[in-house]
Amino acid sequence: MIFMNEKMNYEQLNGLDLAYYGDAVYEVYIRQHLLAKGITKPYLLQKTAKNYVSAKAHAALYELMLADDVLTEQEQLYFKRGRNANSHTKAKNTDVVTYRISTGFEALVGYLAASNQTERLEVIIEWVYQQVESGRTRTNGNEKK
Repeated sequence: MIFMNEKMNYEQLNGLDLAYYGDAVYEVYIRQHLLAKGITKPYLLQKTAKNYVSAKAHAALYELMLADDVLTEQEQLYFKRGRNANSHTKAKNTDVVTYRISTGFEALVGYLAASNQTERLEVIIEWVYQQVESGRTRTNGNEKK
């Protein structure tokens, strides 16, 4: 799924660069997944995607990752690189802490994609699908039914 034509030196990328890349990679996975599920109406695609791609969804997923011990030490380091990055943009529709966790989540995806760890990334993405679709993210403060 990842379309890496150029080699990136992911170790040299800062947390915001990784989050920028991770946001795009993650969005493609989610859009492809929703279309594959047969969701084709734009309004429904957008509404459903929010359960996966909003800052609140990312924060809920991260909390579940901690609870389920999903991440390796290295992955946790790259999450923290994104979470702790000094962004000069303001959080929209959420608090600063949630926004920073979301940035960390995106940096984690960016790290896995940029380091060509496709199998590991897809394991995590599949795990994300399961958490959202089982409703676990809703019980962690995310979208309500």
